[in-house]
Amino acid sequence: MSKVEIYTDGAARDNPGRGGYGVILRFGKHEKELSGGFRRTTNNRMELLAVIIGLESLTKEGLDVDVYSDSKYVVEAVNQKWVFGWQKKGFKGKKNPDLWQRFLKVYPKHHVKFIWIKGHNAHHFNERCDVLATEAADGGNLSVDQGYEAENG
Repeated sequence: MSKVEIYTDGAARDNPGRGGYGVILRFGKHEKELSGGFRRTTNNRMELLAVIIGLESLTKEGLDVDVYSDSKYVVEAVNQKWVFGWQKKGFKGKKNPDLWQRFLKVYPKHHVKFIWIKGHNAHHFNERCDVLATEAADGGNLSVDQGYEAENG
């Protein structure tokens, strides 16, 4: 079976501030774009949410998935296995526990490999994800990031 590629990016204006995520899913000749915006959030939350949305949008389980992200926060947390230690400690003292818990529900459903790519480096899909994320952040009808606003008012 072919590999699924997920390209992701997150953005926040005035971090924290208006934010958005952008995702591109690629499977063979098929490509799908996803994005969403929030009235108050952080860049790291949007980077992580983009990965979650990408993984959650897959309709079959057990897929080989390559996730491309310019977020060292997300990529290293998984590749260095820090997130699993955070989970064992109940995410005590860690930011974004709601999103990390959501990530850990979908992550085991697939064979996921994380690949860090340098942001704003003329990588076609990363640049497109950046456009999707910033357009979502700048758009109307922004959603409430419940996890962020509950924790930070």
